[in-house]
Amino acid sequence: MRVAIAGGGLAGLSCAKYLVDQGHTPIVLERASVLGGLVAAWKDEDGDWVETGLHAFFGAYPNMLQLLKELDIEDRLQWKKHALIFNQPEKPGVLSRFDVPDLPSPINVIISILRNNDMLTWEQKIRFAIGLLPAIVRGQEYVEDMDRYSLLEWLEKQGIDDRVNSDIFIAASKALTFINPDEVSATIPLTALNRFLQERYGSKIAFLDGAPPERLCQPIVDYVTERGGEVLVNAPLKKIVLNEDGSVNHFLMKGSTESEEYTITADAYVSAMSVDAMKLMMPDEWKAQPYFQQLQELEGVPVISIQLWFDRKLSDVDHLLFSRSPLLSVYADMSNACREYSDPDKSMLELVLAPAEDWISRSEEDIIEATLAELAKLFPDEIPDQAKLLKARVVKTPRSVYKAIPGRQQFRPVQTTPISNFFLSGSYTMQRYLGSMEGAVLSGKLTAQAINSAKALSSSNNASVTSKPVSQSIPNAATA
Repeated sequence: MRVAIAGGGLAGLSCAKYLVDQGHTPIVLERASVLGGLVAAWKDEDGDWVETGLHAFFGAYPNMLQLLKELDIEDRLQWKKHALIFNQPEKPGVLSRFDVPDLPSPINVIISILRNNDMLTWEQKIRFAIGLLPAIVRGQEYVEDMDRYSLLEWLEKQGIDDRVNSDIFIAASKALTFINPDEVSATIPLTALNRFLQERYGSKIAFLDGAPPERLCQPIVDYVTERGGEVLVNAPLKKIVLNEDGSVNHFLMKGSTESEEYTITADAYVSAMSVDAMKLMMPDEWKAQPYFQQLQELEGVPVISIQLWFDRKLSDVDHLLFSRSPLLSVYADMSNACREYSDPDKSMLELVLAPAEDWISRSEEDIIEATLAELAKLFPDEIPDQAKLLKARVVKTPRSVYKAIPGRQQFRPVQTTPISNFFLSGSYTMQRYLGSMEGAVLSGKLTAQAINSAKALSSSNNASVTSKPVSQSIPNAATA
């Protein structure tokens, strides 16, 4: 079968990969000049990579790890020491570590908590452990049921005090979902905790050894095209054109000029776009159907990524750090953490500003100034008196992963739609992981499985592409 996939992020690319594995012929259509979606990156005028975000990989990402293994690129992950590291704003420049011993789970995580005396008292540790017992004992069914509460409400119900919330869960919530504990559904952080507690290396962290377009997306492109699939960039979808019965007839695409159009026809069609983009592109004929109406209850959360280049080393820490700042979420010195960005004499910090709702419309200058003010608390000996900022880049994503507030789980759609030849993919669709790289990869796999098992597809087997040459590799990202 020929399958047209609108969206060249991880969901669309992984969907294409698993479709070719099943003998189908996908064509991926990405509107931008680079692939990756929320993990896209491009080179600036100095030849430095600018990324859409700080992307950490966890041991509890089985589908991502399996994908890398199948592509024979698992060695591109640089695994860090098994630990979670938090800043201590009340002690500038001091880090608090949860070092996880190499023991079976959940003993390893429990020991890491018991050993840490910087952030939690023994009374808080005991309350914390008792509060987590229902999630451990009753498993994912209990976790899913907690979607009716915000994380803060759930913590209060378990008798876990504000100190635990402020010390651990604010940082964790912002890192996982880009929003605070009083907004986020309890299901999301509890799902992550469940994975960390059930898998020996679930909380172990890795970074990719270079920029995602080259080190992650391009191998998927090569895999797909070598097996007969196609990948197009600069290929924006203009309209989903329907048959009289409501099924998809073709994708109408925008050409290189405003007046140019061309069509993509296939046996099956996939939206691997974000939920916000899908809502904009949804045909009017579908909007009254309950399946599609539920998408109106989902929306992306704003996120801001900041990269700062300094003239000297600020840190020798080779790890992801939870900032515990009211402004920042997580950060890493990528000159230590990533092989391609390595520099023994200078630092390049990559940071996530979250929640970003109040900042997304602010100027880059305001964002950089506020970020440096927060960094001065984390690096009091270097900023602002000694280290010189050489360059800064701010990337705003007004609509990132879906906003995981309470009650949203019921609105996450399955990958199979009521339209016989149309499917959804994306981390917002229903799958066991949150809005993340792992969720995107798993959704792509599930969509491919749904297409493969579909009983009836209405389009011709002789699908064609017209008026547009096929590109089978990613163009120079400097043109982005």
